[in-house]
Amino acid sequence: MDLGITGEDIVAETLAETGATVNVMMELGFGKCRLCLQAPGAAAVADPADLAGKRIVTSFPHLTREYFAKLETGTPTNVKVISGSVEAACGLGLADGIVDLVETGTTMRAAGLEEVSTVMNTQCVLISNPKTDRNDELVQIIRRRFQGYLTASRYIMVTYNIHRASLKQAVKVTPGKRSPSILSLDDANWVAVSALVEKSKAASVMDELERIGATDILTTQLHSSRMGD
Repeated sequence: MDLGITGEDIVAETLAETGATVNVMMELGFGKCRLCLQAPGAAAVADPADLAGKRIVTSFPHLTREYFAKLETGTPTNVKVISGSVEAACGLGLADGIVDLVETGTTMRAAGLEEVSTVMNTQCVLISNPKTDRNDELVQIIRRRFQGYLTASRYIMVTYNIHRASLKQAVKVTPGKRSPSILSLDDANWVAVSALVEKSKAASVMDELERIGATDILTTQLHSSRMGD
């Protein structure tokens, strides 16, 4: 395998289990969730150390053992491995707590569980094999294409005209990823500015530009991009 997509939790569990490493090339921004220690709400567990030395069911045994090793003061934690409906283990009397992935928490609450602590945050990542070199050029091309798409999905281009006297203020509002592009206009007192802004901030950026005197403010959707590192 030269290239793949998986979760950070899988990367960490594999490393803890086998010591095998991969190159994490980039975070992909989807599949975000948390690997959490959970316990029945009726147990009212506030401190994760209260579950050290007890029965814990999980699909991530190595990360779980590493986590509890820092909390144990005597009896080792009894970590049991199952796949599937891990959240049912406490209700069936098989465990005092579980370590499982949580996204919205709906499944956790439906099982009568509450989050005690977060073992790690995770999301999907692009990985490559550190031992391969025969396809490195292709791997880098694919990485750049992923990066171009992600940049295009997170940013839009804003363009506007601004009086030179207000240019310094405008650049603070739209610094771009590296710096804005600034072009002179026929009117020597005015310039045209183009810069990338985060989609989530676009409306407030336009409001602020209008407030400081910018005109002809436009935003443009990006389809893909190639950016420097």
